[in-house]
Amino acid sequence: MSLPPFSQACENNKQAILSLLTEVFSSTRHVLEVGSGTGQHAVFFAQHLPHLIWQTSDLTINHDGINAWIAEYPSPNLVSPLALDVTQKWPCGEVDGIFTANTLHIMAWSIVALFFAGVAENLQQGGRLVIYGPFKYQGCFTSDSNADFDCWLKAHDPARGVRDIEAILALAATAGLTLLSDTAMPANNQLLVFEKTQS
Repeated sequence: MSLPPFSQACENNKQAILSLLTEVFSSTRHVLEVGSGTGQHAVFFAQHLPHLIWQTSDLTINHDGINAWIAEYPSPNLVSPLALDVTQKWPCGEVDGIFTANTLHIMAWSIVALFFAGVAENLQQGGRLVIYGPFKYQGCFTSDSNADFDCWLKAHDPARGVRDIEAILALAATAGLTLLSDTAMPANNQLLVFEKTQS
């Protein structure tokens, strides 16, 4: 049997993210993770947040890897991945929490807009959206490494790139979301927390 896929970045940042999710999702009951990737975050967060259901999701090409991690580290509150393509109708129904990590910079900007449209449709009033990843502020990178990362992303696909926080906040506003916090994280990333305040 092949080993589950592994991301060193997930191992490096999971504890720092969990330290904030413990508070952000303290009253949340059902979290949809958009883009579960390898599945490492899901198994770790579900184990440490037993009061909520953690629903994984991703494109079907990544499901085998996610299921491998779930099989290795099962939790009663951890759910096998939904086939979720943010350009299509989301198959989840309403949830009171949505989490996504390191996804917006690999989506084309038009797809980022569709992501927020999906959040608007599927996040309950008063629910929380948490986004982890790198961002630019007033057009400037927060570090040289993020500038290098942006060049690397664009070399692989010109539609990718580190996003401007101002543009993200504008999309969030159209989805009825209010920014609650923007926290600097390890390796020049941010953790954005939004609440659904308007339908």
